[in-house]
Amino acid sequence: MRDLPFELAARVRYLKSAEQADPGAGVQLADTVGEIVAGVRERGDAGLAEYTERFDKVELDRFEVARDARRRAVDELDPQTRRDTEFAIEQVRRFAAAQRETMQPLEIETLPGVHLGHRIVPIARVGCYVPGGRYPLLSAPIMSLAPGVVAGCEEIVACLPPTAPEAMVGICHLAGATRIFRIGGAQAIAAMAYGTESVPAVDKIMGPGNAFVNEAKRQVFGVVGIDALAGPSEIFTAADESADARVLAADMLAQAEHDPMARPSLATTSERLAQQAIDEVERQLASLSSAEVAGAAWRNKGEVVVCEDDDALVAFADYMATEHLQIQTRDPDALLARISNYGSAFLGERSSVVFSDKCCGTNHTLPTGQAARYTGGLWVGAYLKTVTHQRIESDGVAAVAPSTIRQSRTERMEGHARAAALRLYPNEIDAITSGRLEDVVDRPYN
Repeated sequence: MRDLPFELAARVRYLKSAEQADPGAGVQLADTVGEIVAGVRERGDAGLAEYTERFDKVELDRFEVARDARRRAVDELDPQTRRDTEFAIEQVRRFAAAQRETMQPLEIETLPGVHLGHRIVPIARVGCYVPGGRYPLLSAPIMSLAPGVVAGCEEIVACLPPTAPEAMVGICHLAGATRIFRIGGAQAIAAMAYGTESVPAVDKIMGPGNAFVNEAKRQVFGVVGIDALAGPSEIFTAADESADARVLAADMLAQAEHDPMARPSLATTSERLAQQAIDEVERQLASLSSAEVAGAAWRNKGEVVVCEDDDALVAFADYMATEHLQIQTRDPDALLARISNYGSAFLGERSSVVFSDKCCGTNHTLPTGQAARYTGGLWVGAYLKTVTHQRIESDGVAAVAPSTIRQSRTERMEGHARAAALRLYPNEIDAITSGRLEDVVDRPYN
């Protein structure tokens, strides 16, 4: 986290603070992941087999899940789980399709003879990491795979740990994976980035994972695209005295149970509410089955802040730039209109993050670690490329070539000047390409 700006620090007061991160903790992780990435890149399937046995304690004859095994995994899904899965897939696809419709090709004539435009093109092959983790997050493959189907990607590769429940294979199939591999961790990211004898190299990698997966995505970025570097879950609620402390506490604990390093936070203009929320968290933890994890997150990363007024509340929300922004105030829409930095916003007491986590339709893969200052979450546009084109006719050349030539000569880029000049003076190509540009460029256009 960036330090709290000096001018804001004077306007907020922490009733509960998070512990500080160990700045050296990432060094060993980077070295370990670097070894795994290099091993897979250099040894392909042999490297994958070694790391799968070492980390997952599993020996596999093949990494790809066969078509009949995929269908069997679907058939073996609990009927209600399948219905809920198909409901979630439909909601995510419906919202992604609506988003896709807002992205249109463009063609415009900016000057006579200067035609500019863009096309919206699907990324050909994407890879989606499906985490195993502490819980079998059945919604995770839906969020990464379904938008790729809507975008029109030709191939959608899914990788999930070999220890993940078989139901996850069935959900990957239903959500639209064209190929599914039983590979987890940093080795899965390396395989999708560089390709192996079994796994095709993809163009972009999507999906969240643990610290090893995140670090591997960071290391392979550039060789492939990535969606984002997603850390532990975050929830930040901006509230006034009208909020219910019981609801605030329940929502914070819902995200806290993801991970001991999850970050549940609350800022409010009411000190009374802030203290009530702290007390409520402790009360609810006593009966929560996931209290071991959620309690650790609350102790490690939980924050409760009192802001002096609404202006400070807005400024603090923008500073937090949180993954999930809940607003539980008398007029949540008015407050949201003043906030710019968040992954996804949840307006009013009924709009819990958990609905988006599971099935309401917006994507739950969102920026963490204040990355919402500069990016949004995973969406159908992440699976598409906006690529521009130009068509310059004779009158367009007359409009843009003189400026291009002058600028190129000022920059001492003669090759650029020649390429522009020979289009402006098509009868002088031999002179221009033979080094006699000076004899040509000051002539009137003909």
